[in-house]
Amino acid sequence: MAERLSEIRCKEVINVADGCRLGFAEDFEIDLQEGRLCSVIIPGPCRFFGLFGREYDYVIPWCALKKIGSDIILVDIVPDKVRRSRSRKGILK
Repeated sequence: MAERLSEIRCKEVINVADGCRLGFAEDFEIDLQEGRLCSVIIPGPCRFFGLFGREYDYVIPWCALKKIGSDIILVDIVPDKVRRSRSRKGILK
C-alpha cells in the first residue's frame, strides 16, 4: 500500500461487511514517534441539512483497511464500534 495521503483523501470508503458507503477519507491519525499511520477519519452524516454540523466521525483503524483501489477503499468494520462523537462548540452545547 504505497500511496500518498493526498491520494487516499480522494477515495470513497465502503464497508464490505454490509456494503454501506461511509463517505470520503478526510483526515488521518499518525503516530509521530513510530512514524506510522494509525487510522483514517471519515466524517459522519450531516444533521438537519448540514446546518448543525455532524454528530460523529468514523475513526477506522489502519488494520481494518482491506484494499485500496484506484477509486475506493474497502474496509471491514462494525460501524457502531468505530464511531467517535464530535465535541460540540459554540452556543449549541
